Amino acid sequence: MKDYYIYIMASESGTLYIGVTNDIVRRAFEHKEGLIVGFTKKYGCNKLVYYEATSDIESAIVREKQLKNWNRNKKEALIRSININWMDLGKDLI
Repeated sequence: MKDYYIYIMASESGTLYIGVTNDIVRRAFEHKEGLIVGFTKKYGCNKLVYYEATSDIESAIVREKQLKNWNRNKKEALIRSININWMDLGKDLI
């Protein structure tokens, strides 16, 4: 059974990026090293502050869209629910 991850990356200035991946270790590394051209590289979103797993890709995509539609306060509350100090969770993975 394969796992899929919904994750949130943050920049030092607080910009957030929400995505889905099937390999959280690889994806966190790619963001951290600036290997992904686009939003996260442009805004420096290189700190993994939240992730959750599911075995169903369809539910992962639905959850990603749900989180993207939340307001900033709700996203911050979700992050703080598992990571009160917004530590870089990627350091433990990579």
